[in-house]
Amino acid sequence: MTGTPLLERLDALDRRLLDDFQSGIPLAPRPFALMAEQLGVTETEVIARLQRLTEAGAVSRVGPVFRPRQVGASTLAAMAVPPERLAEVATLVNGFPEVNHNYEREHDFNLWFVLTAPGQTCLERVLDEIGRRAGLPVLDLPMLAEYHIDLGFPLQWT
Repeated sequence: MTGTPLLERLDALDRRLLDDFQSGIPLAPRPFALMAEQLGVTETEVIARLQRLTEAGAVSRVGPVFRPRQVGASTLAAMAVPPERLAEVATLVNGFPEVNHNYEREHDFNLWFVLTAPGQTCLERVLDEIGRRAGLPVLDLPMLAEYHIDLGFPLQWT
């Protein structure tokens, strides 16, 4: 199936996993077992499919999202990266387990990322380390006001 677009390789179960569990993964000791029960398959099947979907790039992360400042510390950060170094610096940033995700923007500050850590001291240490390794300053943009935006939406399969 190499070369076949991912969308064409998704079966009904893949699509249900992606649609039904964008949010609301059961809060339980074995959430994948509860998901499997709802889908009519085994826990092993759910875990295997989520792993395959993650490796294929259809899923970027499976895990909880905590309200800011309720557990640990978090911030939005930005860097002005020369275009010829963007892939290199993005790879560096992605190498830190504290980085949730990063993305490119069309702006002088063209690499943005969200970072979470157990506490403010660790957060600052990681930001400093990223800047040191990249040889570029990191702009720390801590949240001043909290807004909740549900990013889940019904997927279009046609």
